[in-house]
Amino acid sequence: MKRDTFGSRLGFILVSAGCAIGIGNVWKFPYMAGENGGGIFVLIYLFFLVIMGLPVMTMELSVGRASRKSAVEAYKALEKPGSHWHLHGWLCLAGCALLMMYYTTVSGWMLLYFVKFLTGRMAEIPVDQIGGVFDSMLADPREMGIAMAVTVAAGFGVCSLGIRNGLERITKIMMVCLLILIVGLAGYGLTLSGAKEGLAFYLKPDLAHVSSVGLGKVVVGAMNQAFFTLSLGIAAIEVFGSYMSDSFTLYSEAAKICILDTFVAIFSGLIIFPACFSYHVKPDSGPALIFLTLPKIFAEMPGGMIFGSMFFLFMTFASFSTVITVFENLITMAIDNHGISRATAVFLNFCFILIASVPCVLGYNVWSKVQLIRGMDIMSSEDFLVSNIILPLGALIYLLFCTSKSGWGFKNYQAECNKGKGIQLSSSLRFYLSYILPVLILFILVSGLI
Repeated sequence: MKRDTFGSRLGFILVSAGCAIGIGNVWKFPYMAGENGGGIFVLIYLFFLVIMGLPVMTMELSVGRASRKSAVEAYKALEKPGSHWHLHGWLCLAGCALLMMYYTTVSGWMLLYFVKFLTGRMAEIPVDQIGGVFDSMLADPREMGIAMAVTVAAGFGVCSLGIRNGLERITKIMMVCLLILIVGLAGYGLTLSGAKEGLAFYLKPDLAHVSSVGLGKVVVGAMNQAFFTLSLGIAAIEVFGSYMSDSFTLYSEAAKICILDTFVAIFSGLIIFPACFSYHVKPDSGPALIFLTLPKIFAEMPGGMIFGSMFFLFMTFASFSTVITVFENLITMAIDNHGISRATAVFLNFCFILIASVPCVLGYNVWSKVQLIRGMDIMSSEDFLVSNIILPLGALIYLLFCTSKSGWGFKNYQAECNKGKGIQLSSSLRFYLSYILPVLILFILVSGLI
C-alpha cells in the first residue's frame, strides 16, 4: 500500500508544530520564566532548545523519513539483523496511549471552560466563587466524562479522514486560528494598566533573582523545559517524518517547528502576566493559573467574558492539536504493525482510548482515594510515567540508535538529515551528538526519577 504524504510543506510544519505545542507551553513556560530570572531563563531555554531539542527532533524525523514507517516497523527497517532496537517502538506505542489516557481529560477541561465563558455561565457566578467552578467540575464525573468523550470522538473523527483531508486540513485551520488568537490576546494584554510590570516580571533579566534562586536550579529548569516542550521520545514526531518529502533538510524543518513552539510559549506570557499584574493577582503555576487565577481576572475585566472565551478557545486548539497528532501515531502504528485498514485502526483505537481514559476522569471523584506511584493520584501517576521515564528514555534511545555503530549509525542519520535544501548537519558535530548529548539527556532522566 502506497504511503500517504502531506499535501504541502506548510502542512507538515503546522501538523508537527501542533504536536509539539501543548498545554505546557501556556501554563508552565511563562511561570518558569517569571520565577527564574525572566530574560535570563528565556536565553538559557533557547540555548538548550538548540543544542538538545533540535537535534533529537531531527533524529526522530530521520528515522521516520528514511523508513516511511511508524516506530516499530521503522526500527525493523533500519536496524541491523539480529538487533532489538524495535522493542523501543512498543514502548513508544505504550507512551502515546498512556499520554492520551490523561491528556484527553485535560483537553476536555479546556473545552468545558470555553463553553462556560462562551455561553455566559461564568458571568452568572460571583467573582469570589469562580474558583469553586474548577472543584465542582472535578467532582462531576458525568461532566468531565462527556467532555473527554467529545474530545476523543472528535479527534478520531478528524483522523478517520486521512492525512491530507483530515489531519493536515483541520490542523492548518486550527493552527492559523491559534496564532491569530494568541497575537490578538497578547496585543490586548499589552494595553492593560499593569502591562509594564507584567513584562518586567516576565522578560527583564534579573541577575539578583537568579542568584537568590540559584543558577544551577535555573539552568536545570530551562534544560527540562527545552526538552519536554517538544514531546520527544515517543515517536509522536517520528510518524510525521514518514509522511514528509525529501525536498528540505531535516534541520531546516525542525528549526521551523521549534520556532513556532517557542513563539506560542513566549506569547502566552504576554497574555498572562499583564493581566495578572493589572488586577494585582500573584501568578501561580499549573492548573491554578489557568482554572482559578485567570477566570477571576476575566470576570473583573471589561469585556472579560469575550477575552475568556477567546483564551480558552486558544487553549482548546493548543490541546486538541496534540490530541489528534498523537491519535494519528496510534492509528499509523496499528496499520503498519497489523496490516489493518485505517477505518478499523480508527475504530479499535477509539474504543481503547475512550475506555482507558475513564480512570483519569474518575480519579478526581469516585476513585479520588486511589493512590498509585509515590502516593500520587491517577492522572499524576500517568503523567509521571510519561514525562519522567518514557519521554527522556525514548529520546536517549533514538539518540543512541542514530549515532552508535550498533544502531543505524551516524553516517546514515547524517545522510538522511541532509537530503534536500536547507541547513546541513556538519560532521564536526558527531562527537557532541555521540558523547555529550547522551549525558545531558541521561541527566534529565535521572533527575526526573529522583
